[in-house]
Amino acid sequence: MEEQTAALRAEGIEKRVVSCGKGELPAYPDGTKVVFHYVSALLDGSVLDDSRALGSGKPMELILGKKFKLPVWERVVSTMKEGEVAQFTCDTRHTALYPLVSQSLRNIADGRDPMEGRRHCCGAAQIHSHHSLGHPDLDTLTSDPQPLVFTLELMQVLTPGSYRQEPWAMTDEEKLAAVPVIHQEGNQLFKNGHTDEAAEKYHSAIACLKSLQMKERPGDEAWIRLDYMITPLLLNYCQCRYQQGQYYEVLEHCSSILYKYEDNVKAYFKRGKAHAAVWNEREARADLQKALELDPSLRPSITRELQVLEQRMRQKHREERERYKGIFSTAQRSAVAE
Repeated sequence: MEEQTAALRAEGIEKRVVSCGKGELPAYPDGTKVVFHYVSALLDGSVLDDSRALGSGKPMELILGKKFKLPVWERVVSTMKEGEVAQFTCDTRHTALYPLVSQSLRNIADGRDPMEGRRHCCGAAQIHSHHSLGHPDLDTLTSDPQPLVFTLELMQVLTPGSYRQEPWAMTDEEKLAAVPVIHQEGNQLFKNGHTDEAAEKYHSAIACLKSLQMKERPGDEAWIRLDYMITPLLLNYCQCRYQQGQYYEVLEHCSSILYKYEDNVKAYFKRGKAHAAVWNEREARADLQKALELDPSLRPSITRELQVLEQRMRQKHREERERYKGIFSTAQRSAVAE
């Protein structure tokens, strides 16, 4: 333990064990998956990130040897036993890229693309480009790099081959191979009525393809090929979000598809249903009619949707008349009283 602590100190890392772990120190070969919660803070104690407070509160998952953007996390976690809680104070040389890592982790926690807001340049270039990361605390840390304190709680250590890789940890080739599998898993979950889990699968597959698409020039053949793969996944994701009542998100995604592919029947149909759900009668009718023009075989489904729309609009108009009647009645009584 003393030799380990001395080695860390020589690298500009101070370790303090908060709670001892269990068993022996794992071997940590490349490919080991470590699952841990983390708190990142400045030296004055100001917290930047807390994995338990981000998004769903899931712990961080890291696969050793995959060249994670923040190598110091791989270094320090490999000194921990399962169940251990330890605090690591790391010199600035280890923390310069933390703002970019934090931005990606916050994007993931918010359900966005990890690369959203990222310029097409390497991490070091991004750090020095004076480009805002969208978070004032990270912008401050970018302009004034500082030592950071990472408090880690090591939850689980999984040996290579004992787990399925998460998409973010895959190589480009692995991502392409995994997308059809994840797509099928999403379809099965949706078929079985597990809408939330299906949406997560579709989102995960989309994120895989988006990360590959970011490496291509928009409009090039490879970019277009990936976009063709993203579109059906995005439409499936929209179906899940529609069932979850997230109608405006469906409108946004379907409109983005139709901006590029004006003859996408499913996008018109799903956008029409979403418009109907938020009382946009004119837009709903236009989209459903366009879907019918493109695919006459949809007539039974579209007729049914239009009938539902008419019923909902009649109900809405009745409710509005009753509401206005009450307002006018109250106003008349007030006038008489005066």
